[in-house]
Amino acid sequence: MSNRKVRVRFAPSPTGPLHMGGVRTALFNYLFAKKQGGDFLLRIEDTDQNRFVPGASEYIMESLRWCGLIPDEGPGIGGNYGPYRQSERKALYKQYADQLVESGWAYIAFDTPEEIEQLRKEAEANKETFSYGIGTRERLNNSLNLSAEEVQRKIDAGEQHVVRFKMPADLDVTEHDIIRGEVTFNTTKSLDDKVLFKSDGMPTYHLANVVDDHLMEITHVIRGEEWLSSMPLHVLLYRALGWEETRPEFAHLPLILKPHGKGKLSKRDGDKMGFPVFPLEWTDPVSGEAFHGYREDGYFPEAFINLLALLGWNPGTEQEFFSLKELTEVFSLERVVKSGSRFDPEKAKWFNRHYFQQKNAEELAELFKPVLQEKGISATNEKIVEVVGEIKERCEFASDLWEQGSFFFVAPESYDEKTVKKRWKENTPEQLSAVVSLFEKIEQWDAESMKETFSAFMNEKGWGFGAIMNPLRLCLVGGNMGPDLFKICEILGKAETIQRIKTAIEKI
Repeated sequence: MSNRKVRVRFAPSPTGPLHMGGVRTALFNYLFAKKQGGDFLLRIEDTDQNRFVPGASEYIMESLRWCGLIPDEGPGIGGNYGPYRQSERKALYKQYADQLVESGWAYIAFDTPEEIEQLRKEAEANKETFSYGIGTRERLNNSLNLSAEEVQRKIDAGEQHVVRFKMPADLDVTEHDIIRGEVTFNTTKSLDDKVLFKSDGMPTYHLANVVDDHLMEITHVIRGEEWLSSMPLHVLLYRALGWEETRPEFAHLPLILKPHGKGKLSKRDGDKMGFPVFPLEWTDPVSGEAFHGYREDGYFPEAFINLLALLGWNPGTEQEFFSLKELTEVFSLERVVKSGSRFDPEKAKWFNRHYFQQKNAEELAELFKPVLQEKGISATNEKIVEVVGEIKERCEFASDLWEQGSFFFVAPESYDEKTVKKRWKENTPEQLSAVVSLFEKIEQWDAESMKETFSAFMNEKGWGFGAIMNPLRLCLVGGNMGPDLFKICEILGKAETIQRIKTAIEKI
């Protein structure tokens, strides 16, 4: 094992959008491979034609691109182990299913779905659970109980059939999981005879997965906890196919849990609590239902990746912010925890705020421009950059820039009632008219000069600063918010500042 080049794969099914738990699986595979100088593959597991959703494969690839997790091999990328879509590898699997039947590790079953459903119902009526396997297979319609001639006759007659794995009786399958340590399953107690090859000529996940991992020389299978119960079957398949010497090591990642209550994080939790669970926006092609995405909600990919990395992995230090490069340097599967990790939507925003503040005003101005364009506002690049520089500290997302700075581009149409009640006194209009006269005389229109002139004026009048500054802010902004008042005046310009004060005196 030790001298083989590390090769890992991320192998999603295109049955819908990629959940953030799936992105985390891709991330941990990517980090593990890059740390070891190995390869990160993308393989699309589309053998379940009934659940295939148009557009899902493209969505998966676009999500990885946005996150910066670029595969070394995969669909559209190429590589020496392709094709990388299971539907294009169809011809490969039948020979392995046949080999398993010939060697006695599998058998052909002719039971129809209706017959199996009937057996389930009968078992339920007796408060039992039906499972096709060690206790039941000897009395069912399969090649274990039929003569070779009868089996051939049924196949020739075109009877539908599947290939099932013949689970050995009462065998303890013990396997070392990199995250969980020794894991043991007893075949009689917990495992049934899974279908390996379906009647539609397609393999199931179990067979295709093992065959592909072997042929693609995968050294480590890093996947979600929900696949832990499949591990013994996969281990036995490697044994049955004679590939035990070269089979991969396993690591099963912990679940991402809901913010509150029990169970794993679902898209319904996101809908209910107003946060995305998918990397990109997704519209279901059948139902038309639309789901939020981290990208469209204004998260930076760096924040999304950073947040996912710390769901279930612990760097062993106090550090919380990591670039993808830094994560690659410090990541190890040994520091992944066994128990589920609770997702905190507030922490997600906190990460985004950090990366937002790291960006300079020029970068953020580029994100703000489309928002302004959408609202039909044209402004110089210089002004947009200046505004962003003043308000970015109060923001977590690009969308907050409009919330915090709209008044720089559009004069207030109404005034916050609470502030008016609290700050607008009987003599306020008269005082503000005096301020207008002062402003009209000022020639050097910059925050510093204005501050000096204004202070001298206030001292001369003997007025309290609060009594004037608060109503003045109300005139310019429409409420009690925004950066330094004189900076607002400077950016608005002399004519606009005076006009806004006059309008407010009239309106209020």
